Amino acid sequence: MAHQADGTTAVRQPASAAAIPLLDVRNLQVHYGNIHALRGVSLCLGNDQIVTLIGANGAGKSTTLRAISGILAITGGDVVFEGESLKELPAHRIVAKGIVQVPEGRRIFSRLTVAENLRLGAFLHNDRQWIAEMEARALDMFPALKPRLTQVAGTLSGGEQQMLAIARGLMSNPRVLLLDEPSMGLAPILVQRIFDTIVQIRQQGVTVLLVEQNAFLALQIADYGYVIETGEVVLQGPGLELLANPQVKEAYLG
Repeated sequence: MAHQADGTTAVRQPASAAAIPLLDVRNLQVHYGNIHALRGVSLCLGNDQIVTLIGANGAGKSTTLRAISGILAITGGDVVFEGESLKELPAHRIVAKGIVQVPEGRRIFSRLTVAENLRLGAFLHNDRQWIAEMEARALDMFPALKPRLTQVAGTLSGGEQQMLAIARGLMSNPRVLLLDEPSMGLAPILVQRIFDTIVQIRQQGVTVLLVEQNAFLALQIADYGYVIETGEVVLQGPGLELLANPQVKEAYLG
């Protein structure tokens, strides 16, 4: 599907070739030993967008996020942020540039308090006032965490832990937030709350790249979507168009 914007629709498309996209993933290649995990994945994210990446387990979704964030070595292609290549940068430098990943499975520090987890999200910053402002903003997004700041994080419910994981990611004031399966293991009412919050995050000027098994909800909120199979992008288009696509319906929407 084409990347060209249709003047009759409100859906924001990826940046055109004439403009510099915020995040441009170009022909990304990743190997796990002899396994060719990503086979030329290309994605394009503009400012203030939600872009979703859907596919079956093992298709390469999480691998794509880890490669973008510098956790996995790239064996070919490039990741370009605001016109600058990131492929040679270590993960902490990529975070400093403004690209932050919230990993699958929450991965909070279970023995630390909620407040300590949040402050670790701002580990690159020393300005106490700035950190306090970021904490207040994160807690405004997740008010359920406010009365639990002194609670040990491992005693939170699954939904509260997911809120904490996302709030911790917001503590560094990211330009791009990479969310890996944020709805996994949550009750339906909490899943909807998490998706509503993702929309709010975009409204605050953060671009979101969302990897999600719940393709129906992910495509409903996405400006643009990509379908990945065995390490390759096989379909792409505006979220609502993919939602109506017969191939997507059959494979991912039941």
